[in-house]
Amino acid sequence: MMGGLDLSPIGLLLLVVTGVVSFALGRWWSRGWHARRAAKKLTEARARETRQQRRARERSQAKRH
Repeated sequence: MMGGLDLSPIGLLLLVVTGVVSFALGRWWSRGWHARRAAKKLTEARARETRQQRRARERSQAKRH
């Protein structure tokens, strides 16, 4: 088969299941990392804004509530 290696159906099934589980865990664990990164970027952007920009943002948020 593959370069002289014989891959049984059970071995192939285990390979596929392991790949799917690995992919799912990677997506699940990276979700928290992306959320922390987005929060950090937002904090940095707010730290750079001027007083006038901050007050305008706060006014627009107050209108929505």
